[in-house]
Amino acid sequence: MAVPKKKTSQSRRNMRRSHHALSAMAHNECKNCGELKRPHHVCSHCGQYDGREVVESTAS
Repeated sequence: MAVPKKKTSQSRRNMRRSHHALSAMAHNECKNCGELKRPHHVCSHCGQYDGREVVESTAS
């Protein structure tokens, strides 16, 4: 049975896990109202997507 000869140091372990961090979500400015929204998603503030109203907006 394969058993490690030496204990893996905290530095080596943490360097191996350096790519596991979550990246921040991307946001774009809505062309209609200027609020921040996710790319390729309907704007939650005005309900617009790709220059047309997709969802009826609650805010006026």
